[in-house]
Amino acid sequence: MTVLLFIAGVLFVVVGILLSIALHEVGHLVPAKLFKVRVTQYMVGFGRTVWSRQRGETEYGIKAIPAGGYVSMVGMFPPATSDTDAVRQSSTGVFQQLSNDARQVAAEQLLPGDENRVFYRLPVWKRIVIMLGGPLMNLLIGVILFAVLIMGFGTAQATTTLAAVDRCVVTATQGAATGQKECMPGDPAAPAFDAGLLPGDRIVTFDGSDVTDWDQLSGRIREAAGREVPLSYVRDGETIDSTITPLLTARPVITDAGVPALDDDGVVVTQDVGFIGVASLQELQRQPATEVLPAVGDSLVRVAGVVIRLPQRLYEVGQAAFSDAPRDPDGPISVVGVGRIAGEISAMEEIPLASRAATLVGLVGSVNLALFVFNLIPLLPLDGGHVAGALWEGLRRGVARLFKWPDPGPFDMAKLLPLTYVAAILFMGMGVLLIYADIVKPVSLF
Repeated sequence: MTVLLFIAGVLFVVVGILLSIALHEVGHLVPAKLFKVRVTQYMVGFGRTVWSRQRGETEYGIKAIPAGGYVSMVGMFPPATSDTDAVRQSSTGVFQQLSNDARQVAAEQLLPGDENRVFYRLPVWKRIVIMLGGPLMNLLIGVILFAVLIMGFGTAQATTTLAAVDRCVVTATQGAATGQKECMPGDPAAPAFDAGLLPGDRIVTFDGSDVTDWDQLSGRIREAAGREVPLSYVRDGETIDSTITPLLTARPVITDAGVPALDDDGVVVTQDVGFIGVASLQELQRQPATEVLPAVGDSLVRVAGVVIRLPQRLYEVGQAAFSDAPRDPDGPISVVGVGRIAGEISAMEEIPLASRAATLVGLVGSVNLALFVFNLIPLLPLDGGHVAGALWEGLRRGVARLFKWPDPGPFDMAKLLPLTYVAAILFMGMGVLLIYADIVKPVSLF
């Protein structure tokens, strides 16, 4: 059963990513057709064509390698200018030949009547709309899936119901110094254990005040160190009154990311607070619509941080893959890594089905937000590279109009093809490295 659940989780994410790729290309296709550009192909995948159908002037199909997709539009490159012709006659370099071949292929696609339906003749703003259509589609999918996750399934929230009750107290300093996790003779009993609390109990009042969430309860526990205070809890539908005396003990300072804070020397930062020795039960709680966009924004900021430091992050991945260095769980991963995580989540039968489904939905949503950010990198062959080229053309033509200079004409993106091939090779190398790392030293959520 575990194997089947693992496979189901992988398939869920694979299908989700493929649909996301297909819809990304729809984001390019629809505005291109609205702007009357002739679209010759809409393909999901690369390599050999597995299936295709001709509908009007466009061939729709699926290719053998599900690693992306493309929309082929006529006139992606303008014809060579007289200056370019002069260069071509005097240059036999490989890079120049690549640009010339690209223009030749683009010219061969043209049919009678295509003169005003070519991509390069569109106004700059229309070309930007077409090229941003794909990333914006991924952003839309991400927002929708995050809305389903946050408003439909809910997000994990700490409650006043107890998941665990400690038998004794081990201070943060003692645990960090000795690695002690189990109770030893002489360790003081945990106040919650002394008070008779058990896992499953729901604390409803503490120190004379009602508590409805974990933040309220934990704040009052911290403030009540050394004082005997009343509390009430519900067990099997019955409310039980008791008293408890929180101990003053050193506990780790927890960051917003939910991990212990470290000082400059890498030592866990602690503070003296009241402690009773309980752990909160996490439950999915539906959130209002106002929580969706902030969650999407937080995710985009994290992804952008990874992209900005991508060379450093890839170096760290390489170090981890080829040495004993640990793998950063917040670093970049490949589709293989995403599928593996999805399978692990799906196979964890001890986690409620709703929680597993929510995590998978959130995973596909996060992948779409990552695709949105990654495709905005201003390098060809990414969409951001085409947008940058269109903006540069708009700037050149705007300056020419301002100073009444001759119109410089469309920016020849074919001249950037040598850099495009270099970038494509680097992206493929990045993919190979991440896949290898995800096989030999995978990232795990647990």
